[in-house]
Amino acid sequence: MRTAEDVLTQLDLGAAGTQPFHLGVGHVGVTVLAPEPLRASLMAYFVGALTDTPGEITVHLLPGQVLTLEPEWTDWQREPGKAGRKDAIRDLAGARLIRKVRSGVTFLQAPGVAVAFGPLAENESTVINFINTQILNAGLREGWQLCHAAAVTRGPRTLAISGLSGGGKSTSILRMMDMEGMCFLSNDRVLVRAGRPPRALGIPKQPRINPGTILGNPRLRDMLTPARRAELEAMPAADLWALEDKHDLIIGDVYGADRLRFEGALTDFWVLNWEHGTDAPTQVAEVSLADRPDLLGAIMKSPGPFYQHPDGRFEPNGTAPDPAPYLEALRGVRVCEVSGRVDFDALAAEGRRLFDG
Repeated sequence: MRTAEDVLTQLDLGAAGTQPFHLGVGHVGVTVLAPEPLRASLMAYFVGALTDTPGEITVHLLPGQVLTLEPEWTDWQREPGKAGRKDAIRDLAGARLIRKVRSGVTFLQAPGVAVAFGPLAENESTVINFINTQILNAGLREGWQLCHAAAVTRGPRTLAISGLSGGGKSTSILRMMDMEGMCFLSNDRVLVRAGRPPRALGIPKQPRINPGTILGNPRLRDMLTPARRAELEAMPAADLWALEDKHDLIIGDVYGADRLRFEGALTDFWVLNWEHGTDAPTQVAEVSLADRPDLLGAIMKSPGPFYQHPDGRFEPNGTAPDPAPYLEALRGVRVCEVSGRVDFDALAAEGRRLFDG
C-alpha cells in the first residue's frame, strides 16, 4: 500500500450509510456517516453539538471492516512518562494509517479523508476521540495551539485548568459548574489562540470521571448504585484517588442543555501543581509562564499521529511541542499555579471569587 486510494479500495465506504449527522463547534463543522446502532449512540453523546448544517469535514465510520493487506507498522513514540504501546503508524504518499494497538481500530487520515474501521462498536470512546480529533486538526491548521486542559466559561471570562494526568482537572472543572450560569467549554483538550482577548475553543468531549469525583459531588452521586457507593466509601482515600474506573458524564443530562458553550475569551489559566500528604494550604498564585517551563510543560500537548500540517507533512514521530507559540497564544492570559494540598472546596471558593469579581 502506497496511497490512500490503495487503502480505500479495500473498504466499502457505502457501508457507513446515507443518513449523516452534523456537528458544529465554534466555526468548525463536521459531518459524520455511520451505520446504526453506532449512529444513534454517537448522536446521543454529541447531542450538545448537533446542528442541521453540514460540515466541511466528513468522517466515515465502518464497523467490522478490515484491511485485506496488512501494512508494516511503526510504533508511535509516546510522551515522556507514558509507558506501553498505544498507537502504530504507516505513512503513505500524502496520507497516514494509524492503528490502536490494543483494540485494533484503524484510521485513514489524509486531506479530505477521515475514515475509521475495525471493531468500532466495542470501542466507542476511541471513535468519539477520532471525531473530535478532526475538530482539533482544523484548529491546529489555522494556527491555534493545543492544550491539555479543561475549561468553563461565563460572561466575559473563561478559565482553563491544566495539570498532570490524574491531577484533578475534571473534578475541578465540575466544581466550577456548580456556579449559577457557568457553561462547560471542554474536557481534556482546549485550543488557544492569540488575540485581544486571546480565544479558547473546546471540543464536545464529555468528562470521563473516576468514582472519587462522583462521590465528592452530591450532584453526581446517583451515577453510582447505593451498593457501589458504600463499597467505594469504605476504601482508603489514597486508593480511591488512584482508582481508574471511568464513567461518562453527559453535561446536558446533569446540568442542562443550555450549559454548553464551545468557545470564549480566554482570561485565566490555572495549572494544578498541588499534592496529597501535605499540610500546606491550597494557594492560587499568579506566575509567569516564561519563567516556569515546568508549568508550561503541563499545558502543552502534542497534536499526535493524526495531525497533518497545512503543507501536507504529518506530525513527525517523537516531536515535542514548541513552547514559543504557546507563550505567544497565552500572552494577556492570567496564569496561576495551584499549589499546596489537594482541596477541591478551596479551589471552588477561588473560582467563585474569580467569576463573581
